[in-house]
Amino acid sequence: MNTFVELYNEENRDSAVMARAGEILKNGGLVAFPTETVYGLGGDALNPEASAKIYAAKGRPSDNPLIVHIADMEALKVLVSEVPEKARLLADCFWPGPLTMIMPKSEAVPYATTGGLDTVAVRMPSHPIAYELIRSSGIYIAAPSANTSGRPSPTTAQHVYEDLNGRIDMIIDSGKVDIGLESSIVDLTGDVPTILRPGYITKEMMEKVIGPVTIDRALLADREDPNLRPKAPGMKYKHYAPKGELIIVEGQRQAVADAVNELTEKNEAAGLKTAVIASEETLSLYRAACKVSIGSREHEESIAANLYDVLRQMDEMGAERIYSESFAGGSLGAAIMNRLLKAAGHHVLRLETQKDNV
Repeated sequence: MNTFVELYNEENRDSAVMARAGEILKNGGLVAFPTETVYGLGGDALNPEASAKIYAAKGRPSDNPLIVHIADMEALKVLVSEVPEKARLLADCFWPGPLTMIMPKSEAVPYATTGGLDTVAVRMPSHPIAYELIRSSGIYIAAPSANTSGRPSPTTAQHVYEDLNGRIDMIIDSGKVDIGLESSIVDLTGDVPTILRPGYITKEMMEKVIGPVTIDRALLADREDPNLRPKAPGMKYKHYAPKGELIIVEGQRQAVADAVNELTEKNEAAGLKTAVIASEETLSLYRAACKVSIGSREHEESIAANLYDVLRQMDEMGAERIYSESFAGGSLGAAIMNRLLKAAGHHVLRLETQKDNV
C-alpha cells in the first residue's frame, strides 16, 4: 500500500486534500490526521471492517476500545443510548476539547469499535483540521493515536510516517500538535464519574462542573500492581516506550543528578549508550554526552507537549539506557507521569526524598 502524505494547514488549504481523505474514510480506508492532543488514525466508526483495519495497522489488541470523534452534539443521538446529565454539563464546559466521555453505546456502534464493550468512548476535538475532516467526510471517525501499538504517540506527521508508512492510506500533515498528551477519559456509566486516563482536563476541573469524581485505583498506584487492573482496557498494556531501557529517578534535585551521573559513567564504561531526560532548569547538572531538555518546570505544558517527541529522540540517538527525572506535581503532573511510568514499565529508582524533589 502507498501511503500519501498531504500538507493541509491554515496556509495550505487545498479542498482536494479534504475531499480525498473523506472518500478514503467513506470507502473503509484509514487516514491519519491531527487533533489538539496527538495525531489520530481515523476510520469509519460505524464500519466494523474499518475498525478491524485500525487494529491491524497499529498491531493493537482488539479489546482496546477506539475513541469516536464527533463534530456536534447531535452525533450523540446516533452513537449513545443514553446521555447522562453530567455528560451534558461536561460537554458544555470542555467540548470541543481534550475530554473523552464513556457512555452506554447505541446499537448503531459495532462491537468492533468498542472492543466488545457495551459502552462507547466519544470526544469532540477542537483542532480545526480534525473538525473539518469529520464535517466534510460526513462520518463519525474512530481514531486511536496514529502509531504502532506500544510506541510513543505521534505529535507530528513524521512520527506517523515512521510507524505506519505502507499500512494506511493517507496522512494529513498539519504540523506539530498543541497539547501532546492524549485526552482525559472519564467513565460516566457508574454512580460516580471515574477518570480512566488522566489528561489536560483534570479531576479538579471536572469536579467544579459535576461534583465528586473518582480516579481508577489502578492509576493511583505508583508502581505496577498485578492485583489492580485498570478499567480502561488499553491502560493495562505497556505504552509510549522507547526501544532502550527507561528508568525514572526520583529524589532531591542534586541527589538525582549525582546518582544519574554515577550510573551514566558506569554504563558508558560498560559500553552502553546512555541518555538523560531532564528539565530545562536542571539539564546542566548532568554530565552525560547525550542529554535532552524536555521543557521547563515553570511551564509544564512544554513538558507535556515534548514528552513523546523526546522519547522518540532517544531511539534516534540509539540510547540503550535512559534516565529521566520525575515530573510529578502541578496540574499536568498526573497526566505526564502516567505516560512516563507506562513508558518505563514502572521502573523507578527512588532516592532518599526530601524537599525540592524532581
